[in-house]
Amino acid sequence: MAIGERGGAISGEQDTAVFEEKAGVSFPVSVAPCASTATPGSAITVNPPVYRSGTVARGTDATESPSSAIYGALDLGTNNCRLLVARPSRRGFFVIDAFSRIIKLGEGVSVSGVLSEEAIARTIEALKVCSAKMTRRGVTRSRLVATEACRIAKNGPDFIARVKRETGLSLEIIGRETEARLAVSGCASLIDKQSDYALIFDIGGGSSEFVWLNLKTGRRARRISIEDRLRIQDCIEAWTSLPFGVVTLAERFGSSRAEGFQFEDMVRFVQAELEPFSRTNGIGAKIASADTHLLGTSGTVTTIAGVYLGLAEYTRAKVDGCWLSTDSIRDVSKRIAAMDWAERAAQPCIGAERADLILAGCAIMEAMIRVWPVTSLRVADRGLREGILATLIAEDAIRERGLAEKNVGKLRLDPALSAHDEARAKSGPIL
Repeated sequence: MAIGERGGAISGEQDTAVFEEKAGVSFPVSVAPCASTATPGSAITVNPPVYRSGTVARGTDATESPSSAIYGALDLGTNNCRLLVARPSRRGFFVIDAFSRIIKLGEGVSVSGVLSEEAIARTIEALKVCSAKMTRRGVTRSRLVATEACRIAKNGPDFIARVKRETGLSLEIIGRETEARLAVSGCASLIDKQSDYALIFDIGGGSSEFVWLNLKTGRRARRISIEDRLRIQDCIEAWTSLPFGVVTLAERFGSSRAEGFQFEDMVRFVQAELEPFSRTNGIGAKIASADTHLLGTSGTVTTIAGVYLGLAEYTRAKVDGCWLSTDSIRDVSKRIAAMDWAERAAQPCIGAERADLILAGCAIMEAMIRVWPVTSLRVADRGLREGILATLIAEDAIRERGLAEKNVGKLRLDPALSAHDEARAKSGPIL
């Protein structure tokens, strides 16, 4: 099974359940606590949830909110179309439906400048499935976003209009900063609370986002609320979005089926793109003098984790939230670079659908480790969609309490707040 949206569920600090299109799992799926016991210095230690008959045991943290609202979050990327449908829970949300399909919308767009008719047709078929799921689940509020492929394609606006006509879905092309901020909120609960800094990255199909967080400004707490996932954005000290991902980087070096001999060339190219961002913000010096970890949210990093663990089948509960040493990541990347396409496709955590792209992802990872010599990385099988859900639910929760929120992550204090809530909001994000 190629990596994608596959079985696994977690709650509490790790609180989303994601299933692939054909996983055969009944929804709704309630989720049980799954807290990683690993530390940044360890290779990997994870306590998975308990599975019974294809579902996940209910835990107290998965208690459903009395709210009748049902939320939808759709992420249409360069390579994937992904949907989550969720209800609010006591400390976050739990997923009641999900969908993921590799549609390769951005295939060739870095060369031609336009979305091809074949890619558009594949994508619209996937979006029709998403539309049907949202209708069937009675979604009351949603945000449906498109990213790099639609940002750069000359016919991006025409595609958005066609999607509206043929599926009824209103897609929003978001900017790179918005994409980066949503990814931060989506994986906020996996940030190590004892670290001074964290670098969150999202290697996409057409672009890659890198966000540097100064965690010294946040308060330490064992758990964070759904609203604190917005406040974590206040810790952002610097960010950048580079216009390449696994699809466009592979195409830049001649073929979507990049081979091992191209690996070092790709690494050097990415390294040269990352170094100015690092120098401008003094990231290297900060890493050398303070406790820092990487947090990766992308198919590349989850694939590497699955290969490292030697999984016969990708299991989200074993991957999401786990810690890997950067030495382990480099070892896996070297193994993948030594394989040809057929050997990569035979790997259960890669498969034919990702065999042509994983090498480019490994090259981006290697370049990052060279520029930022951090010893540990935490893996997140979550990101943009979870950030959207957290944002929508938090906005509604704040509105219900009478808070006026002008900007996501910049919460203005309401005079009617209790002294406790006012002090809590003033003190900054909870980590």
